[in-house]
Amino acid sequence: MTIPNRPRYATRLNAFKRKGDTVADMITRAGEVGGLNAADLNFPDHFDHHTPEELTGILQDSNMALNGLAMRYYTDPGFKLGAFTHPDATVRRAAIDITKQGLDALAQMGGQVMTIWLGQDGFDYSFQGDYNRMWDDTLSGLAEICDHNPALDISIEYKPNEPRSWSVLPDMATTLHAIRDLNRPNLGVTLDFCHMLFAGEMPAKSATLAARHCRIMGVHLNDGYAKRDDGLIAGTVHPIQTVELFWTLDRIGYDGVIYFDTFPDHGGMDPVQESRANLALTERLRAVAASLKDDPTLTAAMAKQDAATATRLIARALYGA
Repeated sequence: MTIPNRPRYATRLNAFKRKGDTVADMITRAGEVGGLNAADLNFPDHFDHHTPEELTGILQDSNMALNGLAMRYYTDPGFKLGAFTHPDATVRRAAIDITKQGLDALAQMGGQVMTIWLGQDGFDYSFQGDYNRMWDDTLSGLAEICDHNPALDISIEYKPNEPRSWSVLPDMATTLHAIRDLNRPNLGVTLDFCHMLFAGEMPAKSATLAARHCRIMGVHLNDGYAKRDDGLIAGTVHPIQTVELFWTLDRIGYDGVIYFDTFPDHGGMDPVQESRANLALTERLRAVAASLKDDPTLTAAMAKQDAATATRLIARALYGA
């Protein structure tokens, strides 16, 4: 089945890292997969030994496009207590300034989306911080980077915790509050399947809420057991929920990149083979979702909240008669 508006597939580049590998080595290995035609680069760590121009050339040599950049504050121990919410204003300024440098590199490479994951911005104890101040500092930092180059998109990738015990932006509802308060047209959200499960959310519902209030700027696909950020092969634990997410994204009209945010390196799996499994399962589940898009029986069952009929339809589409 031909899937309309088929997005490109991108990958987490560090999944391909072996001891001693350069960024160029990782890009080359990702290009060997077949079917992956985009990559995200982390800023600043993937830019330590290469200029934006050099990285653009390396991607082109491997027939890979730049999907976007992702800020990584955890590589600097100075941000352990927070990036945008650090109690020291000088550290907060450093986090904002390095993000602006990342945005300049993104523009130089012709990219569009900067993904912001504020993993260090949170707290671990009661009375550790002033919640009002943390919220205000987070919004102040986001506003400044949104305004740095309004032609570029800023996408918030929320996560309930890890490495901090509690995150300032832990779930879809809180993230949408921040997006509403900031009111910036270039600010949106990234859906990460494991993060949504981890936050106790149904991915398709979170996607529906996001589409009502902002732009979905990225989809990170993976799977897990909802206890941590497992980063397993897409569709291996929650195939039905993955189909429902694709079904919802199709109806919403999302036609952007699907990014595999999976962790073959955690278990020593061959990343090339793992990526091929991601692609195979994703293609199958997307085809199932596409076949159900305008199914009148499914629509009628959902209108009546008839879970038995809907479940039989999904089971038949997934597993056959």
